[in-house]
Amino acid sequence: MLREANINLDEFVSKRINVTLPDSVADELENWAEAQGRSLANLAAFLLELSIKQAKESGDFPDRDVPVNPKKVR
Repeated sequence: MLREANINLDEFVSKRINVTLPDSVADELENWAEAQGRSLANLAAFLLELSIKQAKESGDFPDRDVPVNPKKVR
């Protein structure tokens, strides 16, 4: 039924990533998540989405057509 409606099913798939954080940052995120009644993963996903939105609005988000220079990313 979704295919008939011409909906891209890939938009509904979530990707899982691993992130290594300093203990102090992880502790702060855990406290924040608990205070909001969220899981740590849910808070992290929300904060990443918010950061991307803000970067796009400010013009800091890279254009997909521009190749990324690996030396600048580091």
